[in-house]
Amino acid sequence: MSTLAVPHAGTGELWGPEEFTARLRAVPAGRYHDRHPFNVRMHQGALTPAELRRWIINRFHYQRNIPVKDALILAKFDDSSLRRAWLRRIQDHDGVADGEGGIERWLRLGEAAGISRARLASGDEVLPGVRLAVDGYVNFCRLRPVLEAVAASLTELAAPTIMRTRIDAFERHYGWIEADGLAYFRTRIGQGRRDSKEALPLVLAWARTRQEQEAAVAALRFKCEVLWSLLDAVEAAGQEDRGGPQGPAGEQA
Repeated sequence: MSTLAVPHAGTGELWGPEEFTARLRAVPAGRYHDRHPFNVRMHQGALTPAELRRWIINRFHYQRNIPVKDALILAKFDDSSLRRAWLRRIQDHDGVADGEGGIERWLRLGEAAGISRARLASGDEVLPGVRLAVDGYVNFCRLRPVLEAVAASLTELAAPTIMRTRIDAFERHYGWIEADGLAYFRTRIGQGRRDSKEALPLVLAWARTRQEQEAAVAALRFKCEVLWSLLDAVEAAGQEDRGGPQGPAGEQA
């Protein structure tokens, strides 16, 4: 049997808190979707209006499912204080009243980019690959243990950085998008930092065996792959458009 099989079998010694934290942080450092070619082109200012609109439309399918997956995670908690803390994540996206929250801010981003609310909310242009990726993540949070579901949320460790990069890129290269449309990105800088600071200690405390630690790292890797797969689908659709007639999401400005 290969000696490499032992660490992946979850039978090794428990990682100390510093090593476990480092291994968790290493996942988004190396696999986060800021490295995806589509996001690289976005941040370089190389996207066409049609490509950017396609991303906004398809990413909205992910955004509108964030409170769904968080509700599934919340339902796994047996502690009232944890449920109250996690409830704030749902409110961050759904708001506490109509016209508030991250979903509302994404709708405003769409409007700033020339996409009507009705078009964005309909979901008619969401790509099959995006639906598959998002459904996979929601089902992961529904079916996997609470440790893994919370660990998967730790992509938030890298979220503030990509949001700052995105704001700079939009201001530099996509001036045709109204500035008010960037409110979602600005808000997520602070929310992502807060959420990761809350979730990381939970993962460190709940993973009491090497197997559980490795499962947490694998869950975070899975989440990175979900975000990567979403962009794969958006990128592929753009390539198809460049080789043939443009569909509704490929309309030029």
